[in-house]
This record gives sequence, structure tokens and C-alpha cells, in this order.
Amino acid sequence: MPLPLSRRRMLMGAATGFGSLALRSIMAEEAMDNIHDSQNGLPHFVSRAKRVIFLFMHGGPSHIDTFDHKPLLKRDHGKPLPFAKPRVQFAKTGNLLASPWEFKQHGQSGHWVSELFPEVAKQSDKLCLLKSIHGSNEAHGGALLKMHTGSDTFVRPSMGAWISYGLGTENKNLPAFITLQPTLGHGGVQNFGTAFLPSKHQGVRMGHRDASISDVGIPDLISSFSDTAEQERDLFYLRKINQLRLDQTGSDADLEARIESFELAFRMQMEAPPLFDVAKETQATKSLYGIEDELTASFGRQCLLAARMSEAGVRFVQCTHGYWDQHSNLAKQHSKLAHEVDLPIAGLLKDLQGRGLLDETLVIWGGEFGRTPTAQGKDGRDHNPHAFTWWMAGGGVRPGFSYGVTDDYGYYATRQKVHVHDLHATILHLLGVDHERLTYRYGGRDFRLTDVAGDVVSSVVSL
Repeated sequence: MPLPLSRRRMLMGAATGFGSLALRSIMAEEAMDNIHDSQNGLPHFVSRAKRVIFLFMHGGPSHIDTFDHKPLLKRDHGKPLPFAKPRVQFAKTGNLLASPWEFKQHGQSGHWVSELFPEVAKQSDKLCLLKSIHGSNEAHGGALLKMHTGSDTFVRPSMGAWISYGLGTENKNLPAFITLQPTLGHGGVQNFGTAFLPSKHQGVRMGHRDASISDVGIPDLISSFSDTAEQERDLFYLRKINQLRLDQTGSDADLEARIESFELAFRMQMEAPPLFDVAKETQATKSLYGIEDELTASFGRQCLLAARMSEAGVRFVQCTHGYWDQHSNLAKQHSKLAHEVDLPIAGLLKDLQGRGLLDETLVIWGGEFGRTPTAQGKDGRDHNPHAFTWWMAGGGVRPGFSYGVTDDYGYYATRQKVHVHDLHATILHLLGVDHERLTYRYGGRDFRLTDVAGDVVSSVVSL
């Protein structure tokens, strides 16, 4: 005879429509549930931003072809680099290669932006450019892990997981961390994983590089629970298995986290489907994000969902686009990739401002490294972790501001250098978090996103 339908059995059964997503991704629930005692409460001080939208350009877009104008590179095209190349290089490169694109100054800020980004260029006065970021790894896998977790050699929690752990979600019916169409290579799930943090802080994955989020239909987000004998048997055995496991092990954080994920999945069924239903958006909004254009539709949908999720209280949303790895065919492929994201990104910035969300939402854009000013083959650029550009907007950063300098050709960061640890420390600072106090004790040591380094780049914080 089936057991009575208890609250927990009902919640687990009612979540089955969302179960495939919930089982992959253990989600955050309350803002302060598992804060480490040593943190003394978060945020540590008044935050400039409440949430983050991370626009990750997988593969490494070329900074010297996008936001770091180098006129001498054009003048000296075809000449040898007049100083030494790095001791460790990913591949062999030749002489200097001029950018195929023209740069112009835009807005009151006078930011130099290449013609690759005509729509983003119109938003120049919202952007805070960081032109001197540098990392430590020439390979995609290590560089992605460094950017996402702060370490390129060890398994560590991702940036989104740290932010979820520290600040939780603003909406108990939604996860704190959602990642849209992430790459499953070059570090894979570690880029949105929790490592040793409580598993509910892992990013909820929607789609992946080869599976668009548009493939997640509204019916997939709604419960398939029904009062049938088969369903009753499923629920009965699920409960028995869980109870047998708990009887054997006692307290089991992983199992309890999975049960929590079912309960959150149940609550999500009321809020998630409307968030994903873009069909009812106005024509103006669809045009703003380029959703009806075949080339911009995919990333446009990601950006629109990011805006909706942020407005609904998701703390950290990551959108991923790529593959910006042009060892050859630089002009053709960078042109195509930039066109796919230019209008959606500009639309996101305008939409957030129109919704009154930009001031409290930190938007960050960048890849795992930049590209070399020297040519690989005839028309390509190799990996360059020694200098690359990111930009930030909203969320307490100085608009229309540029920070950091690279050499005359953009090979090395030379002044006001920003290490990846400094970048992470600054992002946490804008969220009201002291990166040295956001710690988690594991294996006898207090770990943090910035390891044992990192300084806040205070110059980019608005007064």
C-alpha cells in the first residue's frame, strides 16, 4: 500500500518536470543560510551593486582589435616586435599585424572603440574600461579556470558560487546563480561549480554551447506530477531510497542538498516559466535585443533572460558566447562574432537603464585572455595572457572611465596593472564584500576566491 502523500513526497514529485535541471545543478535558497561564522555577516559594507551579469566571451577576443587602440601597430605593420616576446608562448608568431578595423572615439568619454562594435560604442559613456588585465596561463583550460575560480591548477569554487555563498539570492523561489549556455570544455563544470562549498551554490546550467536555451521549452519547466499508480510507486521508492541512505550515513549534506533542490524546483515552477517565455515580449524589446535576427537571436535571448532574471532577484547570471579563438581568419571570424553580440549587449545596457536596474547591476564583459599583436600565420593572432581588456558598466563603477595601460603594441600590461585576483577583489568590493573576509574553512585552511592575493582597484569605483 502506498505511503501517505507527505509534504516532502509531494514536493519531490511535483518537481519532476524541472528535475532534469534541478538534479544537475544544486541551487541556492536563502540569502544567509550557510555563511561562515568568521564573516560576521554580509555584506561587509554598503554595496554599490546588488547583482552581477557576466558576459563571457569564450576563446579570448582580441583587445587590440576591440577596445585597446594601438596606432603604432598600424604604422609598424609587418615589422618585427621591437622587444622580447614572452619566454613561454602558446605558439610561434611572426611580425606585427595591424588591426583590420578602424578605431574612433565615442561619447563624452572619448573611449576608443573599433568598428567591430558600433552599437556598444554608442554606450561608451556607460563603460569603465580596464585595459591592463593580466593572467598566468597561455592555455584556454587553465585561463578559463583562473578567470572563473581564481586558480588554474586546483579545483576551486567558481566566482558565481562564492557570490551565492556570500550573499545568497534575493528571491527564495529562484537560484542565486544561473549560467546560460556555458562551455562544457576548458574546465567544464568547474567553471560554474562549488568544489568544497555547499553544493547548493553551484550554478544552474541552462543549455550549453551546442544546445541553445531556446531548446528549454516552457513545458520543461512545469510539473508533470499526476495522481497515478506509477507516479505513486516512483515517489514511494524515491522516499525509501533516501531514507535508507540517511539511515546508513546519518546526516548527509549532499543528499539533503538534493532534496532542497527538489523543493526549490517546486517553487520555481511559479516563477521560472514566465521568465523564459519571451514570445510575449513587445516588438520593441525583441528589436532592442536582436531576437528576430538569425545572427543575433541566440545571444540576444541570453541577454534578455539575464535582464529578466536579474530583475527577478537572481544574484549572478552568466551569459557565454564564443568561440573567439582566431589563430587564423581573424578578420572574418571576429567580424562575425562581434556582430552576434554587439546589438544584444547594447540592448542589455539600454534595457537595464530603462528598467532602473543599471545602477545596482554590475555588468562585466571579457574573455580568458587577449591576443598577440604579432601574427600567427597570415592573418591570425595567438593567445596573450599578458595584457587584455575587460569592461564594466553600472553597479558602482565610474562610467566613461579608462584604467590601465599596455605597451605601444598591446603585448604587455605596463602601468596600473590589474591581475585576475585584483579583478575578483574589485567585483566583490562592488557587491559590498571584503574579499579577504569571504572565506570557507576546508582541509584545515581558510580558502577564498582571491587565494592569498588581490587588491581592490579603487580608482574604478564611483565616488
